[in-house]
Amino acid sequence: MSKAAEPAQALLQILVLALVLSLSRADVGTAAHYSPPYTPTACYGSDPSQFPSSNLFAAAGEGIWDNGAACGRQYLVKCISASAAGTCSPDQTIQVRIIDRSETSTSRPSLSTATIVLSTTAFGTIAKPTAASINVEYQLV
Repeated sequence: MSKAAEPAQALLQILVLALVLSLSRADVGTAAHYSPPYTPTACYGSDPSQFPSSNLFAAAGEGIWDNGAACGRQYLVKCISASAAGTCSPDQTIQVRIIDRSETSTSRPSLSTATIVLSTTAFGTIAKPTAASINVEYQLV
């Protein structure tokens, strides 16, 4: 390898390492879904302007609720497995915004102990809507 190529090789190795380290910050948990009516009372009262226009939003489970600090946080969420074969769409990653707390949401989640409860639109993007829950990888953005 020439002396001129060494800095480029070193930079490439640093970039690959940074990518690997950034991907390793994701956590693993469960995701469920809930249906309308969506009333983000725990975070925003009943202010409908808090809903993202994409309908990619979620309610925080107790593990990420953080005494209300989760309100407004955004997460990347990816389905990694499910109990029913073919339920996941592992090639899809979504970004959701926390607008409510799953424990107190008006609409009940399909799994009460889920880490994150996705809107029907969000859930249907990464998994088949017939699944009650899925295993996900999620990362704070």
